[in-house]
Amino acid sequence: MSKKEHKQKEKKQEPELLEDTKELEQDTKMNNEMLKLEEEIQNLTEENKVLIEKVKLIQADSINYRKRKDEETVNAMKYANQDIIKDLLIVVDNLERTLKSKSESEETKKYQDGVRLIFENLISILKSYGVTEINRVGEVFDPTQEQALLTECVEDKDDEIVLEVLLKGYKLKDRVIRPASVKINQK
Repeated sequence: MSKKEHKQKEKKQEPELLEDTKELEQDTKMNNEMLKLEEEIQNLTEENKVLIEKVKLIQADSINYRKRKDEETVNAMKYANQDIIKDLLIVVDNLERTLKSKSESEETKKYQDGVRLIFENLISILKSYGVTEINRVGEVFDPTQEQALLTECVEDKDDEIVLEVLLKGYKLKDRVIRPASVKINQK
């Protein structure tokens, strides 16, 4: 083929090549846009995963907060009478002291009988609210329920054994509201 023929052939192919080039450029643009979209989708997917984890954490925190608040409410209801009961224990102590006092007078004995009825009634009411006495004489000293005020050395008893209750302690349900004041054995 001659140069002239070759040039003529090239001229005929030029528009086709231009069109092919334009198509290639468009395909390249589309491919670039597709790559950008795929990258954006990937970023959004990762961001979505992070957001889902944050939502799960917030939900867990919310559930834990609700549980804590429910527990606090239950405890507040369970121990709502604690302050008034602690005040009434002072009255119980005074009534017990009155009953322990000895008297020969008939009038004083009648008075003590009345005090005994009031005392028993008050103890019954306190028990109905879940108040129990802490009396661990003969057991090993427990600092969560008792406070040791005195010590004594008794040879035939083990160390740290409660020998005597000096002031009664009380629990409201399962909570110590006043520890018992005790004397313990110390060798």
